[in-house]
Amino acid sequence: MPLSAVSRRVAPAVIVIALGLGLAGCSSFTTLKTQGYDLSQDALAQIKPGQSQQLVITVLGTPQTTNDLGQETAYYYVESKVEQTAFGMTNVKERTVLAIYFDKNKRVKDKAVYGLKDGRPVTIETRRTPSYGEDRTFIESIMKSF
Repeated sequence: MPLSAVSRRVAPAVIVIALGLGLAGCSSFTTLKTQGYDLSQDALAQIKPGQSQQLVITVLGTPQTTNDLGQETAYYYVESKVEQTAFGMTNVKERTVLAIYFDKNKRVKDKAVYGLKDGRPVTIETRRTPSYGEDRTFIESIMKSF
């Protein structure tokens, strides 16, 4: 057999193997990143009942979100451990939410740490409220104008 006939048979196999190895290398490349606050045990130990809101902000920093319902307030600090692949796909591996509850005098009343197992899935409502002229077809709009 001539050399060119052998190379024509082997070349597609070599290309497929090279592409397969390249894609396999990319798919196994993942990094674990921390998003949000890095909640350390030392900082959590410093937060005790009776402390002021300002001291909490000094120790932990500004909260990601707050809840001001009635006379009680809560600060929420969220830490997420996210696995990211080479193609930009992300998967939340771990999420921790630190909730600090304050009384009406703006003093720490309680604190709680929640994880992924404490969460509940929320279904997103897909229905829309119809508005004038939005749900009609082109033909219906023309017929309505007569």
